[in-house]
Amino acid sequence: MTADETLDEPPSKTEASDADESRATDDADDRSHLSDLADGSGCTEIWEHLSEQRERDADEE
Repeated sequence: MTADETLDEPPSKTEASDADESRATDDADDRSHLSDLADGSGCTEIWEHLSEQRERDADEE
């Protein structure tokens, strides 16, 4: 936001685009450890996947 803008003004298209792109990148990074799961997996499948992943990581160390 610049000094000439007020809080009531919507962000410019460039600012909104940059924010959306940054958010999309952050979301993808946050979910990358779940990429092996099928869409629609439930809590149990996610828990099992994360547990197996932790075990593999511990075995590698």
